[in-house]
Amino acid sequence: MGPGFRRDDTGFVETPVSTSSALKNSTGTIALAGAGKMGGAMLTGWLAQGLAPEHVAVIDPYLSPEISALAAKGVRLNPQAKDLGTVDTLVVAVKPQSFRDAGAALKSFVGPSTLVVSIMAGTTMSALEEIVGGAVVRAMPNTPAAIGRGITVAVPSKRVTAAQRAMTDALLKATGLVEWVDDESLMDAVTAVSGSGPAYVFLLAEELARAGVAAGLPEQLATTLARATVAGSGELLHRSDLPSATLRQNVTSPGGTTAAALEVLMANDGMQPLMTRAVAAATRRSRELAK
Repeated sequence: MGPGFRRDDTGFVETPVSTSSALKNSTGTIALAGAGKMGGAMLTGWLAQGLAPEHVAVIDPYLSPEISALAAKGVRLNPQAKDLGTVDTLVVAVKPQSFRDAGAALKSFVGPSTLVVSIMAGTTMSALEEIVGGAVVRAMPNTPAAIGRGITVAVPSKRVTAAQRAMTDALLKATGLVEWVDDESLMDAVTAVSGSGPAYVFLLAEELARAGVAAGLPEQLATTLARATVAGSGELLHRSDLPSATLRQNVTSPGGTTAAALEVLMANDGMQPLMTRAVAAATRRSRELAK
């Protein structure tokens, strides 16, 4: 993870983010099922925070060259269940549609006290307990995890111990912030807001560039302006302790150009109802995936 920031009277001050020693001190075996973009990002974060490679096993029939290269560092790739045995922690990062087929093989790595952390959208804790067993934590990360700036929401089952929750927290914090909830029913809305949310931001950059072209800008310049504006505003939001509404108001002069644009974006048929419908649609789809 990168540096953190606090705001004081003179501006923004960089402060270090403390990292947990839980991964460095971990001696149990952690198996990662699914080493795609999100699983691979998590694995990279674990190793960067000091998790010993020899304590990690990766289970994935289609390993990327980057993941395959980790074998030289001691990461075990696609070990047989008879060789690996019961693992202390299983992180499930396979596609939800593949889980029922993959689950039977994964079950052989899971014992009664194994911690099972799932980052699959729409896959309930009851389904995880039925198919693989173990003490289950359901989590939803997002793609900024690839640069250590993700956010993950996690919900534990009743079987999860305090030590297992601490281990889950350390695993998830390797790629960004972590929030815990007690109500699993919130996870569908979490998926719609933060899990899918990066796509909404990327769409904003696309459409801002497209609007710039329509206003007369060359396409390359419009694209550069839109990307830099979205990225810079996101970083400002990240570093500031001010509410997003206050940051918006600070940019808006009465009767100015920004105010003219916001009259359109904040109209009755503007961004608020559109975003509400979009998040509602994603929430419904998450519930459908669970069936």
